Amino acid sequence: MTLISKKKITYAIAEPLRRYLHQYDRETQLPVTYLDLTRISGSFPLLDRQGRDTLWETVFYEPQALRELGEGLTQVYALLKTAGDLSFTDHLLADRIDYCRFGNSNPFRVRIVNQLNDNYDYFYVKRADASRVYGLELEHLLSPNSMNYLVHGATLIEEHIAGIPGDDFIRDHLQRPHLNQVRIAKEFVKFNERCFARLLGDMRAYNYVIDVTPDFEDEQYRVRAIDFDQQCYEGKKNMYLPQFFKDNRAVVLLCSQLLTAETIRQYQTEERTLMARRARSERYRLKDLMDCLRRDEVSPPEKVSQLKAQLNQHHHTQEFTACRTMGDLVRLNLLLMLGRGKK
Repeated sequence: MTLISKKKITYAIAEPLRRYLHQYDRETQLPVTYLDLTRISGSFPLLDRQGRDTLWETVFYEPQALRELGEGLTQVYALLKTAGDLSFTDHLLADRIDYCRFGNSNPFRVRIVNQLNDNYDYFYVKRADASRVYGLELEHLLSPNSMNYLVHGATLIEEHIAGIPGDDFIRDHLQRPHLNQVRIAKEFVKFNERCFARLLGDMRAYNYVIDVTPDFEDEQYRVRAIDFDQQCYEGKKNMYLPQFFKDNRAVVLLCSQLLTAETIRQYQTEERTLMARRARSERYRLKDLMDCLRRDEVSPPEKVSQLKAQLNQHHHTQEFTACRTMGDLVRLNLLLMLGRGKK
């Protein structure tokens, strides 16, 4: 069982990373910041359809503050979705704001409603932690998933990632008769490989979702990370392997029952090969990002030393000994693992 050591330290965005975000159109001026949303008047617990506590609270504001926030939040949504085209905002309404006290980021979740057809969407307002930004960028560059987010000062705006939360899926869907358990096992193996290759940690079941897509004969599944706070932060190697978290045990058991060792190696190699292709196609942008990460401090020195030793042991090498930062470790781990994908 893998345990988180302590509450994660928040790291401000350094100037090199700020320049990177500006260069690749991730930074923009925002009419509403995280600090603006913290001026709440009160809140009440948000329950799910079964009456269970969601760990979110619906917050409310003074009438004048709510009017200003509502207008600004619809503009933020336009910046995120339509590159700032405000012609669509007249029929959009920010009808609910939720706040989560649980975890590291303490995010706000904003529900935007289209008043013409009552369709709704969400986005998140968070504190702009450097670890989270590096995690989002690495996900965008190396995974099958495009990430849509914006940064302004100490505020981070993230698009909602649709899917069934991992803990809900394991509890309510994993044993359903129609579920293709082999495909779920395959996707979890690939997800496990992606997380370890780029050192994305803390993939407990509530930090990822299952995206279900109907196929002409069956269903396809994709496991997607939704929380990037623990990008290359922890010192324990097992923190970057979802298979070692207690609440993922049911899926791990499924993998051991349905997949042979040879099949697991095949899926791991497939995923590393795809990551290597993405890395080559985005090599200039990836190099710019890694240059920032290698010069940045995103973890305490003792965690860097601990992970350095454990990665040396895992890869049967001493190459990690020369690494000075978490960025160096991520770069070398990618080189070693994605190189194997070619064999």
